[in-house]
Amino acid sequence: MTKPFGRIIVDPEICMGQPVIRGLRITVAFVLKLLASGMTNEAILKAYPELKTEDILQAIGYAAWLAGEYHRPMPASFSPS
Repeated sequence: MTKPFGRIIVDPEICMGQPVIRGLRITVAFVLKLLASGMTNEAILKAYPELKTEDILQAIGYAAWLAGEYHRPMPASFSPS
């Protein structure tokens, strides 16, 4: 059985411990920001050919897992800007 996020590495010696894709020094957060900016998977893969489709999918899955694991209730007055 493979690890659920086998392409995501967390190592304190790499990118100050931020989750990265397979040690490429491309952080999960960076991939998510590219997606959030409107880039398609295809555009990301063209701009960063060292990435694979599975890397992008695992970055999304990892973020979803973190969101579920580390849910913090927000105050009623919270308003995202």
